[in-house]
Amino acid sequence: MAAPDASLDVERDSLTEADLARAGEAQLLRSVEGMWCTSCALAMEHRLRRLPGVNRVGVDYLSATLMVEGAASAVTPERIGAAVGRLGYRLCALESAPDARTRLDVESRDLAKRLMLAAAFGMWTMLASLLIYAGALPEVRLERVLAWVSGAFALPVVTLAAWPFYRAAWRTLRAGRPGMDALVSLGVIGALTVSLWLLGRGSAEVYFDTAVMLVVLLLAGRWVETLARYRGLRALEGLAPLPEKACRLPAGGEGETVPLAEVAPGERIRVATGETLALDGELLDAEARLDLALLTGESRPRILTRGARLSAGCRNLGEPFTLRVTAGVGARRLDGLYRQVQALQAGKGELRRLAERFAAWLSPVALALSLVTLAALLLAGVAPEEAAVRALSVLVVACPCAVGLAVPMASLAGTARALEAGVVFRDPAALELAGQARAVAFDKTGTLTRGTLRLAALQPAAATSDEHRSNERLLALAARAEWGSEHPLGLAIRAAAAEAGIAPGQAPVAIVEHPGQGREVRDADGRTLRIGSFGWLVGGSIDQGTASPEREAGPPWASEVVLSRDGAWLATLWLEDEPDPSAPATLTALRRQGLALALISGDRPALVRRLGGRLGLEPEACFGGRSPEAKRHLVSALPGPVLYVGDGINDAPALAAATVGVATAEASAAARDAAAIQLLGGGVQGVPAAIAIARATRRVMHQNLALSALYNALALGLAAWMVIPPQVAVLAMVTSSLSVVGNAARLGLGGSPEAPAPRSMPRLASSGPGRAGPGDRA
Repeated sequence: MAAPDASLDVERDSLTEADLARAGEAQLLRSVEGMWCTSCALAMEHRLRRLPGVNRVGVDYLSATLMVEGAASAVTPERIGAAVGRLGYRLCALESAPDARTRLDVESRDLAKRLMLAAAFGMWTMLASLLIYAGALPEVRLERVLAWVSGAFALPVVTLAAWPFYRAAWRTLRAGRPGMDALVSLGVIGALTVSLWLLGRGSAEVYFDTAVMLVVLLLAGRWVETLARYRGLRALEGLAPLPEKACRLPAGGEGETVPLAEVAPGERIRVATGETLALDGELLDAEARLDLALLTGESRPRILTRGARLSAGCRNLGEPFTLRVTAGVGARRLDGLYRQVQALQAGKGELRRLAERFAAWLSPVALALSLVTLAALLLAGVAPEEAAVRALSVLVVACPCAVGLAVPMASLAGTARALEAGVVFRDPAALELAGQARAVAFDKTGTLTRGTLRLAALQPAAATSDEHRSNERLLALAARAEWGSEHPLGLAIRAAAAEAGIAPGQAPVAIVEHPGQGREVRDADGRTLRIGSFGWLVGGSIDQGTASPEREAGPPWASEVVLSRDGAWLATLWLEDEPDPSAPATLTALRRQGLALALISGDRPALVRRLGGRLGLEPEACFGGRSPEAKRHLVSALPGPVLYVGDGINDAPALAAATVGVATAEASAAARDAAAIQLLGGGVQGVPAAIAIARATRRVMHQNLALSALYNALALGLAAWMVIPPQVAVLAMVTSSLSVVGNAARLGLGGSPEAPAPRSMPRLASSGPGRAGPGDRA
């Protein structure tokens, strides 16, 4: 099967598992054991792409991760595992960070042993060759003896130490995609063959030292790669520092401590004071005081009320509480982030695909050029010894190590730096496209504001019965209508009820979200509560006779929410919020990066313009009263590529329409699914960091590709047309690889790119006011 079109790959990179399931497809994400270099990964991709029903394949050597997408019947662990096994590799479950460290430790120890063996025997080979080259021996006969001694010491190096190169070369040849290891193996075998041939002719000018240098320096280069892989692993380990056991509460029994894997969704667990929550779940107690620093970067504790959804990783700072588990091991939010980072490494952006295409044809071209060089020199009357040595130099110097590492090393370093900055890139296209962004658009509530609103006023409707006219009763009903809501408005209403000592009661039997408009819940007695924007409720769910046209206006800076029950308007609530402390500095940093900015919200236009003014945005860059559809059209009209930053359910269309969607730490599940970038820290300060890191990563990718392409072009040409000793060719090849690794390592040193002058925000044609959600429930 031919490789899929590159543009299709970029689009598919942002598909979630749910998207694939709806399309009748499946995704398989696994770890692979037995890979030795990038050629192994490319060979596996080449073989798996030819399987019927497979649409997309990505294998990453640095993280040992494989990702396959295609028809559900074709993408099964058994089928893919059998295909991988026939090449000599082994498919296993996706590694956890501790398991990955264990594997990397084993690989490092094996690599160190081979490197020490090669160095210990290789130094005697080098010393013998040096004495021969320097003419330090008085007789030619002694030089020939020393040449044989040099070969004897080289034997353990080119057999035991170099064995992984031969094994990888054989595997890639079987897959029909020979790469770097095939050239390395040919180079070592070629150096040995030429040396033995020269010894047979009575010459002491042997090249055992070339074979030894090739093995030793490549092993040293692999060791340097391992150090870079450790850095990327340390960033991944920070995503999952969770307990391994939990206190399960069986029905009518005492709590028992069990491994997390034994706790199923729907069961209850007890979280002790000071304990870190190990599973996702729903809070069953009245309230909990939590430290969310791991998930959001917030330094201040948060108080959440009954029905709130909690994610593994938060720490209990208050009294012990009970949690109903909603996601077990493997399905937690942190597990999803870990898988997304692994999938990012297995996926391929456009630059990485370009580098791999270059490396794919470089190996056969180098081999062909080596044979052509040998034939041309022999036809030109050059001595066979010199012709063989120059052909060997061409073969050695062309090893595409640098090309194969150019983009993966930059991607790994950029991903690790982003994780340290609290940013998760969910697909490789985002890592490349975010660096080209020209505009950034923001949602309002919970994105540019704190999201911790407070109730400013509550006004009963004129027609509300005496039974429901008390503020306590109305607040209790509003809290029930917002049961389990992740939206900042719902959280604020429930928090206000908790502060007033109002118990939320039992969970509703049904909840329906209406993105950008509101929500409705149905109680066990069949009565229905609706809460949302005035326009939505009047338009379809409120009895017109109960909706007084003279409703009292609330504070001009507050968001309005209307409550109804069984079609009768009960009350209006106003909630106020403050800009997030990080918002002004964030927008200033983005302006310095030369980006156009916009604020798009479902809240009232006056309120949106007021917030925009406080943050330094021009009135024409502030768009209020926008429905989810209107948000999507506005995002599409911005100068692209464009980033959209949001957190709500009805931000999902805009997040999907943007070139790169960014979800905040407190974003709803729908927003997280639609976004290509997930912020882990509180606020939006991670947005400038994400763009700066993406720009730096893209710049390093281009630099690495240019360095490797320039090296191979010059080296191949020089080796073909002039005499380059094989030892010098080995040093040049290894130096090119180390230059790529070192250039990628600069990404870990921090720093930001220079920011160009800011662009002005163009005026956009209005796409209609849309319907405002409750506040900015968009």
